[in-house]
Amino acid sequence: MASGNTLIVFTPRCNEPPSSNAATPDVRNGHPVLDFDDTTDEAAVFSGVMPRHYAGGGVTVYATGSWTSDTTNTHTSQLEVSFERIGDAQQDVDADGFAAAKDLTLTVPATSGLTDVGSVAFADGAEMDQVAAGELFRLKLALDASDSTHTGDFELHAVEIKET
Repeated sequence: MASGNTLIVFTPRCNEPPSSNAATPDVRNGHPVLDFDDTTDEAAVFSGVMPRHYAGGGVTVYATGSWTSDTTNTHTSQLEVSFERIGDAQQDVDADGFAAAKDLTLTVPATSGLTDVGSVAFADGAEMDQVAAGELFRLKLALDASDSTHTGDFELHAVEIKET
């Protein structure tokens, strides 16, 4: 697989909400979104299988978002993104085992309804919790409310994982 090619896409309806502080499913003008409060750390979790054509050189995670009411383009939302390898006898699914999170920042556009795309790169190996081609994994996106400056809800539209 070539660098820059899409490996997997998650939409809001793919979310498997955590048992507490989950992002809330919503719709904006017919577009499914996940709402993350501006004052609470909330999360969304997505399960997938790393495509077998993944060459193992690392990935970049892209998130597309909008905001319910904020149009101050100096404001940001910070997501903490982490991988959990489930694989073949790698993770006890009775407990979480996410690798250390990396920060992905999105900037509020000056026009309500416009989206922004942010990204963060992960090196193959420990940063991705050793996820390999053909393995089941989970991706967690958590809004870090204390490091975000936006007001109102952050709305997640989609997540894309590309080969780096």
